[in-house]
Amino acid sequence: RDLADAAYQAQLTWSHASQEEVDRVCSAMADAAYRESGRLGLLAHQETGYGIVAHKKLKNELGSRVVWESIKNVPTVGVIRHDESRKIYEIAWPVGVIAALTPSTNPTSTAMYKILSAVKARNAIILAPHPSAARCTYETSYLMAQAAEKAGAPQHLVNCMQNISLPGTQELMRHKRVRLILATGGSPMVKAAHSVGKPAYGVGPGNVPVYVDRSADIEKAARYIVASKSFDCSTICSTEQAVIADKPIARKLEELMKTEGAY
Repeated sequence: RDLADAAYQAQLTWSHASQEEVDRVCSAMADAAYRESGRLGLLAHQETGYGIVAHKKLKNELGSRVVWESIKNVPTVGVIRHDESRKIYEIAWPVGVIAALTPSTNPTSTAMYKILSAVKARNAIILAPHPSAARCTYETSYLMAQAAEKAGAPQHLVNCMQNISLPGTQELMRHKRVRLILATGGSPMVKAAHSVGKPAYGVGPGNVPVYVDRSADIEKAARYIVASKSFDCSTICSTEQAVIADKPIARKLEELMKTEGAY
């Protein structure tokens, strides 16, 4: 409740920020997270026991710099589009305070991209980490919050819960100051987020099939499927979980995947 009230006050100030101020703050946060990608990846591995440290570093680099590069030129302040023929103006306006639930599998990288997305759109954010990833998630939010404040953002724009419990997270999602929920994690958690009665974006566990047609580059397909499945011990939801192969190339694909190290 205290975090939600503090974030609300910060967001009221931040809602008047210019595009230049927004982009300066987000750039500073992305740079700070990118510089610490290796350390935060190690922290995530040590705390959760999941994945491969070098791969977590790569995911953090993606969640910080690559995400920022992909959204930095998107306008998020004032009139962002004008259709003269239809006499329509589109005006960007923030939602308010966002509650962001983050998983144990990709804790630091998920925190990074959610913070950048929220602040870019002039929202405040409160992270509710998975209990088994509370320390590394908090460390990520803390260093990004410090970078934001040094670049001119108000205090409490970026926040993270520390004493994690299911009732606490539910209280956060239901708080009157929270206007939107970003939920990434297991099915029960995502279902809970969608049951609050507020706008919610939920991403649960993936079960991704890949279809390989006879017209495909079979060697490349085998290499990519095995590389994707084994990356960070297969903790990413978009990792391929099953292969459906066109009959004429099925046996060849299987042999090539075994050559790549598959069982």
